Parts: sequence; C-alpha cells; structure tokens
Amino acid sequence: MTISIKAVWTDFGGVLTPPVGETFAAFCAKTGLPPDPLLTAVATVTASYGTDDFMLPLDTPLVTEEEWLRQIAAELAAHGIEAPMISFADAWFDGRRTNVEWLAQLHRVRERGLFVGMLSNMPPAWEPHWRRMVPPEGVFDDVVNSAQVGCRKPDPEIYELAAARAGVPAEQCVLIDDLAKNCAGARAAGWQAIEFADAAAAAEELDMLLGQSRVGAP
Repeated sequence: MTISIKAVWTDFGGVLTPPVGETFAAFCAKTGLPPDPLLTAVATVTASYGTDDFMLPLDTPLVTEEEWLRQIAAELAAHGIEAPMISFADAWFDGRRTNVEWLAQLHRVRERGLFVGMLSNMPPAWEPHWRRMVPPEGVFDDVVNSAQVGCRKPDPEIYELAAARAGVPAEQCVLIDDLAKNCAGARAAGWQAIEFADAAAAAEELDMLLGQSRVGAP
C-alpha cells in the first residue's frame, strides 16, 4: 500500500540552524567559558532533574533560564571558574545563521500543497529569537513548541498532538530531525522520519518519500 504523506514537520535547532556543536563552540568563544568544564557543569545540573538530556529542564520547562544559569554558575564557581552574567538565549542565538537551503526546501514543499509545520523542543526564552531567524508566516502552517504544549520529543504525546494539529493520521506525517532519538520516537508513533545531516541529502530523501506517496494523487 502506498503511503500518502500530507504533513511535513521540521525540527528547528540543528536543521534550520547550523549543527548544535557548531553553535556550542561559538557560544563558548563568545562567553569565554571553557567547553569541557561547562559541559560537566551542565551535566551535573541536568542530573539534578533526573535526566541526562541537557535541554529537558529548560524546554519542558522545569526551570527558568535565569535559575538554570545560576545553578550552572554555582557548579563552575565550585571549580574556580567565574561565569559571566549573560542571557543564554541572547548569547546562543547571537550570530546564529539560518539554514537557507532547508528553508527553501520547505517553501517548495508547501507550494506543492502539503502542510508544513515546525515541531521543536525549545525553551520559552527562545521564542522571539527563532521567530526573528525564521519568521513563520508563509513558511509554517502550525508550530508545536514543547514549552508551550507541556510535552516534548521523543515522547509519543507530542507526535499525537502534531498529527492532530495537521488534521491527518500519523502515517501521513513525516518528521525531519537531527536527533536519532526524535526520529525513532516519530517512527514509534507511526510517522515516517528523516534523520537530518545536511539540507541536500534530507531534501533528496524527502523528495523521494513524497514521490513515492504520490503527492497530488486522488
């Protein structure tokens, strides 16, 4: 049986932006924080919330960005490293580039009459920043943001919600995401998924999937 894809959901960070590792390196350069001690401090704070997922405390959210930064600064201070007083969102997004190649692909998909949405785990403080990078008007038919809906990838609830928002069954949805665990979560929820490495490869895989699904067929 041919699957008919009707809704294309894209991640934001690492898909519509450079890889997260590149952004992290730039963040450390801007703030002057040493990468390894910073990662250790973040891991310690993250573990205090019962998880090993660095972003979960922020993008559910379980903690405000301000309090999270205070906790990380305290961990760094315990090892003799003084952390500058910053806005994490401002520093993280400063100079961050939009992946214009992938954005163009999303425009092409939408022009073919498909639903295009953004499905992202994102802290509340990042809302104005991503909207400045990728104004959603004319790109996304809907946005599902973990901080706003109270669940996150790869939990099944967020895929169920996104499919409902698109108005199609799970098997007619596809997720493009840079994290394997999020793609696995989508597939477990009955979706198709493409693990993003670069825009050209993801666009080719998506075009193949849409071609197989006979877009525009009755």
